Amino acid sequence: MIESRGIIESIIRTSLLKRTLFFVLADIILIIFSLFIAFAVHFDLNLNIDYLEIMDEVLLYFIVVKLLAFAIFRIYKITWRYVGITDLVNIVFSLIFAELLLIVLSLPNSIISPFVLTGFPKRVFVVDGIVSLFLIAGLRISKRLYLEVIREKKFIQKGKKAIILGAGNTGEMILRDMARQGYGEFYPIGFLDDDRSKVGAYIHGVKILGTTGTLEDVIAKNAVEAMIIAIPRLNRKKLKEMYDAAKKADVKTIKIVPRIFDFDKPDINLKALEDISVEDLIGRQVIQIDYKRIRDFIKGKTVLVTGAGGSIGSELVMQVCAFQPGRIVLFDIDDTELHNMSIRMKKNHPELVADMNLAIGDVRDRDRVSEVFGVFRPQIVFHAAAYKHVPMMEYNPKEAVKVNIFGTHIIASAATECGVEKFIMISTDKAVRPTSIMGATKRVAEEICQAMNGSGERRAESGGQRAEGRGQRAESGERDNVSDKPEGERGLNSSSRLTPHASRTQFISVRFGNVLGSRGSVLPLFMEQLKYGGPLTVTHKDMVRYFMTIPEAVSLILQASMMGEGGEVFVLDMGEPVRIVELAEELIGLHGLKPYRDVDIEFTGMRPGEKLFEEILTAEEGTVASRHEKVFVARNSEKYSLSDIEKILKEFRELLSGSSADDDAKVRELLKKYVRHYEE
Repeated sequence: MIESRGIIESIIRTSLLKRTLFFVLADIILIIFSLFIAFAVHFDLNLNIDYLEIMDEVLLYFIVVKLLAFAIFRIYKITWRYVGITDLVNIVFSLIFAELLLIVLSLPNSIISPFVLTGFPKRVFVVDGIVSLFLIAGLRISKRLYLEVIREKKFIQKGKKAIILGAGNTGEMILRDMARQGYGEFYPIGFLDDDRSKVGAYIHGVKILGTTGTLEDVIAKNAVEAMIIAIPRLNRKKLKEMYDAAKKADVKTIKIVPRIFDFDKPDINLKALEDISVEDLIGRQVIQIDYKRIRDFIKGKTVLVTGAGGSIGSELVMQVCAFQPGRIVLFDIDDTELHNMSIRMKKNHPELVADMNLAIGDVRDRDRVSEVFGVFRPQIVFHAAAYKHVPMMEYNPKEAVKVNIFGTHIIASAATECGVEKFIMISTDKAVRPTSIMGATKRVAEEICQAMNGSGERRAESGGQRAEGRGQRAESGERDNVSDKPEGERGLNSSSRLTPHASRTQFISVRFGNVLGSRGSVLPLFMEQLKYGGPLTVTHKDMVRYFMTIPEAVSLILQASMMGEGGEVFVLDMGEPVRIVELAEELIGLHGLKPYRDVDIEFTGMRPGEKLFEEILTAEEGTVASRHEKVFVARNSEKYSLSDIEKILKEFRELLSGSSADDDAKVRELLKKYVRHYEE
């Protein structure tokens, strides 16, 4: 009994071979029926004629030629469930090809003479082609027709009554996936769109009810339970209006489409929808990106990302992978985060897994950095590894110098020696008129990149590297893989040293403000506090910050990277500044609670190194416009030369080589000496 059941299941279970055999047999039956109809039409439906006898001589040729045409045009590769316009066009071309071939065979001067098709009436070919098209195409589209149209009318509504905002391509894809899922999760009652010319039209039988301005009325009139925002490029002001209107009407479920970075597979489905978040309400902006030029910049090249497991680094990796790099190298000291990134890569970019390399290492370790650069020879480097937490670096200034300054110098030197085409350093708005150790050290990192831009063969290899080898000792402790040997002398041998290239590496820095949701930032802190009922802590009631979501910031980094010609410090327009207390209030409201009533907000006082306002576009430098509306170039008339940088590093190196109680104060004094406008 069990054995027979297994045999039956194996017969029923679909496979490519079974599907192909099914369609071949079905096509043969349809070809026979089509030819029968063609003869019947040709003879004006005369019932006294034996059509089967007439067909007998030519039927085999019609079957063979048509099946051959279907195979040539890959009709049997079509997925029955998801047949589309392109598939139907292929069916049309295959039938045109088949009928033309049959007509050629029917010509008097055929290669094969005499031939049964010679002198065959042309009217039969025309009618046969038309009937075959309807039958063959009808069979292919039948399953989708049943699932998305007939079953919709047959079965009662199942899912939540949903309104779709956006009647464009994205909204249409969402609707199609609803139909494929049998409306089990959402049932569309209509669309809303800002384009008034679309109002009243239908998409797959679903009406466009009005503009987004009528949202509240439509929700109330149709008892809407869910709202799906299918407008990828939507500014936060408009999004906030839609969200507030839905919440006011007591809509419980609000979904939004994610930003799409896999441009070869732009399909959106219900599983891809995300719950609307505070990042969307505060940081989402309308950003135009030149995807084609970014693809030309990245495609086929080896790209290395330092700090690849961090918030910015991981997003850089995912977005870079969408532009088809030849190889992607992930460099980070955190083995757990690299492991997590490998899992994400396998899920989102399985085609690149074979070209993905995970390199564990410390940016302070010249030996390891040289080894990685020597093995993989990257053409593009994104340097995102850094210490970024302002208060933490106030208590650990020497570590900030080691990573943010010397780490950048080691990575930049390796890039020059390896002949990297372009080096992009991720900087911060805190480097402008810095009031913190973190901001000041990042400003020095910018100066290093500007000094090294285009250095190539003119770089002082011998003097600079030997000096580095004498001074600094990276202290072990916090990072257990950092050697205590002097920098530049950690086991390098002749085979592992990088060979200097004559090419000149283009160095650019990209400076931007706070990104929502990054590790250790204010938003995760608020979320953690909210989980325990509050209170949410804000350092000052007037504290203001520029905010942008991580995906948008990274997309602009790629835009600036493509535009840079070397030596620039790019500044990203972060939009309007946001008061931190308003962010806290928004987050509380997003969770259905009332600020100061359900959850309190406390003001704890400013922390070391903090300032109320963080300048990006400042009178200190000023900016000039670029080719992109949200990317500017900082003016910086005073720049350090490469020899100046070597002298500065030498002073820091000598300071780090010692150990005394006043080292932290000495670090601050050195930063004040060399970082313009640095004030504690």
